[in-house]
Amino acid sequence: MLQFSKYQGLGNDFLLIDGRQASQADSEAGLAPELVRQLCDRRFGVGGDGVILALPPGSVPAAGGELRMRIFNADGSEPEMCGNGIRCLARFLADRDGDGPGRRWQVDTLAGRIVPELLDDGSIRVDMGPPFLEPATVPTTLSLGPAGLPQGDLEVDGEVFAVAAAGMGNPHVVVAVEDLADFDLERFGPLLEVHPSFPAKTNVHFVQVLAPDHLVMRVWERGAGPTLACGTGACATLVACHCLGLVERRARVDLPGGSLQIHWDADTGHVIMDGPAEHVFDGAIPSAEAVQEARRQAAGAGQEPPDPSPDFALQAPFGVAAERAPAQVTGLAPSELAPAAETIQCAVVCVHGCIRPEACPNAEARAKVAALLAGSSLDDLVAIASSSLESRIRSRISGPGDAG
Repeated sequence: MLQFSKYQGLGNDFLLIDGRQASQADSEAGLAPELVRQLCDRRFGVGGDGVILALPPGSVPAAGGELRMRIFNADGSEPEMCGNGIRCLARFLADRDGDGPGRRWQVDTLAGRIVPELLDDGSIRVDMGPPFLEPATVPTTLSLGPAGLPQGDLEVDGEVFAVAAAGMGNPHVVVAVEDLADFDLERFGPLLEVHPSFPAKTNVHFVQVLAPDHLVMRVWERGAGPTLACGTGACATLVACHCLGLVERRARVDLPGGSLQIHWDADTGHVIMDGPAEHVFDGAIPSAEAVQEARRQAAGAGQEPPDPSPDFALQAPFGVAAERAPAQVTGLAPSELAPAAETIQCAVVCVHGCIRPEACPNAEARAKVAALLAGSSLDDLVAIASSSLESRIRSRISGPGDAG
């Protein structure tokens, strides 16, 4: 059973998997590209811009942190880093471990050590480190320009763009435009992504300057296409625009999914990103063996086997952890919902009807839930759900040690 949580940062959504107890061999192997593509498929899978693994420390640049992050794009490729992704990872770890404001994580990535911090308002601040401005470190074949970063004119599909490049552990190209609303992202984004000037491909950002402290941008993300936000891209865009004299060192950056606050600190040279990350839902995917066993049981009971396509069993909406969902949503203790008899995964086996109506192992639990529903008004049920959600929000804001 593969358990995951879905989180989003400004609409950039990821499936988070806690593999901190994984073996070294498993953590190095990662996920097969085909599995990642299936998981991220928005029609036949869970849907997401990528999959993020929280892993034990390993042999990566700047190793020695408390955990390691690996991220896989929706196409199965593995980028070096993702700003929205690491905010989602930090929020995921805080929710899972019960951490409060002020918690900082030393996270090893392919882009080096990144340090996210949980703020009082629940948002995440990330020290992204210094930008990479030498052509070879981006990497790009563009020459170092007068603004102190790689610059040049690139022609794509008959149009010539003045571009600037910067690295945040992953490559970015930034193009300033006069009117972002009328710009054809779908036409030029994919062409710049694979331009020969970027040997490792690149993330592509088109930006319009609204004020010296206000940018608006759109993203064509390497390996994912158009996305609602890109944290590393917002950082690279501010750096490039500041080098070009278009913006100050601190600015609000608006993306289709929302806004980030970006600050390129003059003293340390590090880029600091503040932004949100929110839990969406938790879920579990049965193993191939469990699915086959479920189909065998269904066939043996004379029932039509479950449809082989929908092997995803989503659980626990409204931010309730999967193992605690029954108790928090219904108000019943887990022991009251867990029958002593053999447990059948009804969501997998009984999708076409109960296969053991004469001796359903989950009948007692279902009866208690039915009794709760029958004895509760709609207002009562809403109050139960609201109380559960409110307690989760309070725990996020106040931290584990605060009362009330």
